[in-house]
Amino acid sequence: MGDSYLITAMDFPNFVSIEQEGSDGELHHFVVYTQDPKLAVKFSARHEAGRLVPGTIQRISVPNCLSGEYSQYAKLVAKAEAFFSATLNGVPTGASLNSRQLD
Repeated sequence: MGDSYLITAMDFPNFVSIEQEGSDGELHHFVVYTQDPKLAVKFSARHEAGRLVPGTIQRISVPNCLSGEYSQYAKLVAKAEAFFSATLNGVPTGASLNSRQLD
């Protein structure tokens, strides 16, 4: 049997999830790493069996200082992916923002 562990907010202390409704009515999902070096990842998501599941990475924005430091930002992208999956699965990560809450 495989190891299991609980995903908590402590696993993602510097990540924020943002959902934004685009002009086309489609939801855009962003995960932002708020510490240096800053990172933003845009994800797609799709409905499957009545729930939202992670799709693919659509865009990665990194500062020029990470140019060539692929291993460093690859770790951050992997953690951003895990954070995004956790937020879609309803795991309380502690840092989730919906643009509709700002209205």
